[in-house]
Amino acid sequence: MNVPAPAHPPLSGPALALLTMVMPAATFMQVLDATIANVAVPTIAGNLGASYSQGTWIITSYSVANAIVLPLTGGLAQRFGEVRLFLVSTFLFTLTSLLCGLAADLGVLVVLRILQGALGGPMMPLAQSLLLNNYPRERQVMAMALWSTTVSIAPVFGPILGGYISDSYHWGWIFFINVPVGALVIILGGRLLAGRETKTSRPPWSVISFGFLALGVGALQMMLDRGKELDWFNSTEITALAVAAVVGLTLLIAWENRTPHPLLDLGLFRRRNFTIGVILISLGMMIYIGTVVLLPLLLQTRYGYTATWAGLATAPIGFLPVLLGPLVGKYSNKVDTRLVISFGFLVFALCMHLRTGFTPDMDIRFVIWPQVLQGLALACFFIPIIALTFSGLEPHRMARASGLVNCIRTLFTAIGTSVTTTLWERREAWHHVRLSGLLDPYNPLANQALDQMAAQGLTLDQAHLILARQITNQGYILAATEIYRLCALAFLFLIVLVWLARPAKRA
Repeated sequence: MNVPAPAHPPLSGPALALLTMVMPAATFMQVLDATIANVAVPTIAGNLGASYSQGTWIITSYSVANAIVLPLTGGLAQRFGEVRLFLVSTFLFTLTSLLCGLAADLGVLVVLRILQGALGGPMMPLAQSLLLNNYPRERQVMAMALWSTTVSIAPVFGPILGGYISDSYHWGWIFFINVPVGALVIILGGRLLAGRETKTSRPPWSVISFGFLALGVGALQMMLDRGKELDWFNSTEITALAVAAVVGLTLLIAWENRTPHPLLDLGLFRRRNFTIGVILISLGMMIYIGTVVLLPLLLQTRYGYTATWAGLATAPIGFLPVLLGPLVGKYSNKVDTRLVISFGFLVFALCMHLRTGFTPDMDIRFVIWPQVLQGLALACFFIPIIALTFSGLEPHRMARASGLVNCIRTLFTAIGTSVTTTLWERREAWHHVRLSGLLDPYNPLANQALDQMAAQGLTLDQAHLILARQITNQGYILAATEIYRLCALAFLFLIVLVWLARPAKRA
């Protein structure tokens, strides 16, 4: 990762160690907040006297606002300075988190979630940019290793914490937990980065660019969030949102290529490694997050796991990234980054293949071991791809690049969640019809099962009800194994894309 020297000398000693904890903490807090409320929607909606469909706006409002603001980070940082913008954004995110927990009305909570998503939007890309630009050049890959670990494991722990808090405490604590973390980030970040502000200027703003951006990204995010609930393109609303997204994004790209003062640094895509890196991280996270959402759903709805046990079964994915992340960062400069990424995708494919063996009587060990192994894949995925993407990038373009990468990654994460859950339900419906056909009165196996249950004292209706439940469970399990098989093939395909990139320049 060959980055020109930043404007200020890098930090060292205890100051560098503290910065290494502060910036990932800010990132973890924001990524966590994007997922922690998901499992608590029924509890929040019920407590505030709203329906579940109304409660989903708690998720949609945050994700839409966050996705719109992310690409603006570079321009805002150029105008106000990266340090100042980061601290103000963290303060406002923390304040709105406190107010979200105190909200007594769903409408107020939705408005506050919009503010929380928008005001906290710059936090993640600036945490990445400030960490890189204040690290010694020879240790920047290590910095990315530590930062990337938080991005990859936070979506796993969000639902676990959300479920535990909503089951054991008032739902407001889902948001209150941000307050002490945010306060610590502001205090320590302000002291560590004092006198290290980036150069500022006043680039002209394009209201037209922002309008196209808000229309395209906002409509796309809303379509992804509400598509499954409204049965996708059978809904007029979803069709209208899809048209608005295509029109908005098309006009945005056309306008940005013509205006002398673009809002987005689309010139970054002229760099081969940046373009390949964005494709890899977007598609990789789309597949990964889709499976992260699917596994707890499968465990809770088909295997009878509680939210706590589902969380414990999926949590081991975080062990190896924490342990191996620093090692990958330390030694990745000694080997071709593309080899490390390819190995990570290969391990991902192996993990997905292991899950194709799920059965109705599966033991918890068959859940845990692929999760542990997938942690190895994560350690070899996010860190090297970030190094490949930002290889040779000038410091003054880092904030814009990070905002753009994180915006696209966020959108593809939403795509992965929507596509996976929709595909799961539709494939279950197909398997349900196929398996129900086996309950033919002329099928000797079906008659044998009915006779066995009759011998146990069950009536014919009770026996048919039990078989119907088993068919539903098996349909969902078969649908999940098909998705895992498809994901395994997709990760193998990504290995081919990796080798279209040039080798990352080594520090």
